[in-house]
Amino acid sequence: MRRIVVLASGLALALSGHAADIAGRWQGSAQIPGLPLQLTVDLDRDASGNWVGSIIIPELAMKGQPLMDIAAHDAAVAFAIKGALVEAKAEPAKFEAQLDSDATMHGRFTQAGNSAPFTLKRIGPAQVDLPPRSTAVAKELEGQWVGEYELMGYPRHVTVTFTNHEGAPASVEFVIVGKKHNDLPVDFVNQSEGIVRIESHEIGINFEGRLRPGSSELAGTYEQGPIELPLVLHRPNGSGQ
Repeated sequence: MRRIVVLASGLALALSGHAADIAGRWQGSAQIPGLPLQLTVDLDRDASGNWVGSIIIPELAMKGQPLMDIAAHDAAVAFAIKGALVEAKAEPAKFEAQLDSDATMHGRFTQAGNSAPFTLKRIGPAQVDLPPRSTAVAKELEGQWVGEYELMGYPRHVTVTFTNHEGAPASVEFVIVGKKHNDLPVDFVNQSEGIVRIESHEIGINFEGRLRPGSSELAGTYEQGPIELPLVLHRPNGSGQ
């Protein structure tokens, strides 16, 4: 019996060795021709033991962007950027690498059919930027707002509708109509200190704004990857709440 226990313990230790130790803060770069990207990647486990992570890429105005599909097996490491650098229904930007014995990752960064080598070196403990939680919104924001912006020479018409739910975060309908009609899947809405932010991680489009004092205008910024444009929303036809 003791021999069986010893063998089982040894097998458990051997199997546990298959999970590469990737927790920590990693820094390096991706050698994209004409636009080298400086990378800071944070990887850690949450209270449930699941991998969580975030990435900083200053050249793309990206700070604390959540990571997804984090995996580590033997020396193989993989993760992807959640909802960034991609268009609707496109594959997320992916990183696939091998972990060396000196705590260095060497691999390839792939996005939209393009690929570039990257290297990351572990420099310390992880500092994962966990996304804030969704909240309800102020009563004066409830209902429909409309506005428009121009991108690449084409006007885009925006409709945002906030709906509060008792004891739960608000829900948001976020519609952009340009060449196509796009209903964006909103997975985050938060209002804090008068600033409301809505995010569609799947599409990589966000809006952040604040009610202008004494007016019915919600003035803010439309964000799509590194692109930031002013966007002012107002009640349709001058209507109130």
